[in-house]
Amino acid sequence: MPRTNLLVILGPTASGKTNIGAHLAFYLGGEIISADSRQVYRRMDLGTGKDYADYVVNGKKIPYHLVDIHEPGYKYNVFEFQKDFIDVFNEIHQKGSFPIMVGGTGLYIQAVLEKYKLIHVPVNLRLREELEQKSRDELVNQLKSYRSGLHNTSDLLHKKRTIRAIEIAEYYRDHPGQEIAFPEIHPIIFGISQDREARRQKITERLHKRLVEGLVEEVSELLKSISPEDLIFYGLEYKMVTLYLIKELTYSEMIKKLEIAIHQFAKRQMTWFRRMEKSGYNIHWIDGEGSLEDKLDRIHSLLCKSDKEFNDLWKR
Repeated sequence: MPRTNLLVILGPTASGKTNIGAHLAFYLGGEIISADSRQVYRRMDLGTGKDYADYVVNGKKIPYHLVDIHEPGYKYNVFEFQKDFIDVFNEIHQKGSFPIMVGGTGLYIQAVLEKYKLIHVPVNLRLREELEQKSRDELVNQLKSYRSGLHNTSDLLHKKRTIRAIEIAEYYRDHPGQEIAFPEIHPIIFGISQDREARRQKITERLHKRLVEGLVEEVSELLKSISPEDLIFYGLEYKMVTLYLIKELTYSEMIKKLEIAIHQFAKRQMTWFRRMEKSGYNIHWIDGEGSLEDKLDRIHSLLCKSDKEFNDLWKR
């Protein structure tokens, strides 16, 4: 087995990460670990881009993990992801398979690679009541006063997220040194790059395809068991479609705002990945506009260059 024990496939939304990751899993005898903060939720399929068909390669179903593990309404977080990742990572290696982490949630990916210390943070009702009395600006300033890197910038967009992030930071401050054992990880990272205009076109095309496939109906069904406020919490498609369904946006306004929001989201994802590079991560960028064969050949070449033992794993 190669010394490298984790492949990471990252990139912005609509870049084709899952398809590439599944083919790599097929040729390397691997399994996918999803690093997507929203695909953990069941029944949130179209809005989170769960392309289940991508997990079938040449008639073989590729095993995948950390998809559909919680009901909508649950507030999954980076600390839970770390724990779940460790369990799955160890399980895959114990089976003699190869783990391939695929996703666009930069915080989740970086939290694993940098081994952020792990603590299960319980709810602090007294602190929450106190924080509820503060203004948004006061909460943001308080959150920023803690060590950076433990929260995503999206924590600053919603009051509930900001309060939870402060709750976590407070717990860390009062419980230093608590952590869960992290396995040794020796990753190689591949990023899927796209020309800005090509990315915008793919995002727009995919959005309209999902609308035709029933995105509005999916959100409508979710609203039967989840409050609009809780669904809006998940952002992007779930926020805008919910606002349309509760008649705060017209259909055309919903589409326009959604396109802008998803384009901005993809830009933030790329900013995160570029910042990772500047901090020392070696990301091997793969042209997202090339054919699947070209992408796989390029990745194969880079893998074997980094560790010749990948030649023995690669079954193609």
